[in-house]
Amino acid sequence: MNTIAIIGGGAAGLMAALSAARAGADVTIYEHNASVGKKILASGNGRCNIINTSACSDDYAGANPQFAQYALEQLPYAAFETFCHSIGLLLDSKEDGRCYPLSNEAKAVLIAFKSAVTEAGVKVLTEKKVTALFKEKGRFVVQSDQEKKSYDKVLIATGSEAAPQLGASADGYHFAKSFGHDIIPTYPSLVQLQLNSKIHSKMAGVKTHAEVTLYVNNKPKEKVRGDILFASYGISGLAILDISQKASYALMKKQRVEIGINLLPRFDAQTLSATMEKLFSSVPNHSIEAVLSTLIPAKTIVHLLEETAIKPMTAVSRLLPKEIKKLTCLIQDWRFEVTDTHGFKHAEVSGGGVATAQINDKTMESKLVKGLYFAGEVLDVVGRRGGYNFNFAWASGMIAGKEMGK
Repeated sequence: MNTIAIIGGGAAGLMAALSAARAGADVTIYEHNASVGKKILASGNGRCNIINTSACSDDYAGANPQFAQYALEQLPYAAFETFCHSIGLLLDSKEDGRCYPLSNEAKAVLIAFKSAVTEAGVKVLTEKKVTALFKEKGRFVVQSDQEKKSYDKVLIATGSEAAPQLGASADGYHFAKSFGHDIIPTYPSLVQLQLNSKIHSKMAGVKTHAEVTLYVNNKPKEKVRGDILFASYGISGLAILDISQKASYALMKKQRVEIGINLLPRFDAQTLSATMEKLFSSVPNHSIEAVLSTLIPAKTIVHLLEETAIKPMTAVSRLLPKEIKKLTCLIQDWRFEVTDTHGFKHAEVSGGGVATAQINDKTMESKLVKGLYFAGEVLDVVGRRGGYNFNFAWASGMIAGKEMGK
């Protein structure tokens, strides 16, 4: 019987432990938190967007996004749903591909997994921080506190540096490097952005639906629609999280990053101009501030007008054509320079990690060290928002677990 150590009790680690135990292996999970699955509980604002029904490699970034494809193919939604039923977990899939536990509570996911691994005979060691990992006489030695135990195979499923308040760390990268693996530089993803602006803090609390365009070195890279939220440090909201991977990666590369905000994405430029012209002719004596308040959030108006050098109390009938054109353009492409992300503490996931070129995508085993496996976010695979990172965690964990159990 294979003896297996799994370092990390997150999504990938739990799936791997269960898969290996069901294959007949003797499995031990090392988790430095007081409980496994801490990030599972925090995901989806406590709801746990457990998977996306339509995931494919196009939904991922990394040096080789195609690395994820084989794993995803081994665990399509139908297979995952069947697996969840086997551990007593029912799912609720939405039309947009997002999927949640039927109870709509993340703790249901964790309860099901904890019960399943216990029933399968997995030993779960919590508050056990692994301080060293090495190979000696053909076996892996796991050192935690003052204890050393040896195993036939080891899985590193430690996750990334994202959300250190939930116990995240760079330990997995250090273990990987000690075995000769390369680490692709890491960066926060699904994270808020900090802006070089004197006005974002004055608009803190303003939330609106907008279209956001990401510019890198003055070239448009991505365009998304969704909620944005101005904050004291910069800007947040689902649309910002959606562009944050490319923004964060560009910042790490020292490139110039900007966002362009379209406050009225339902209008094209021509329609917006015609709409404003009609409004102005209907109420010629109203101030521009009053008229704009029917179109966009009030706290943004004074700052838009400052940038166009238009006084808020100016009657719309007195506006010059060039002023109207400038205002219209600004409403549809209000530029802000991005100086940084809001950091790993506020990030949901991390880009970068263990280089996938040195991992067998069919088994998750290291190409450098026999018996050493990797799964989940510790690898250089990062998904979009919407359950995609869980997709890869479950799939890579399942593959690694089955392979280790052989």
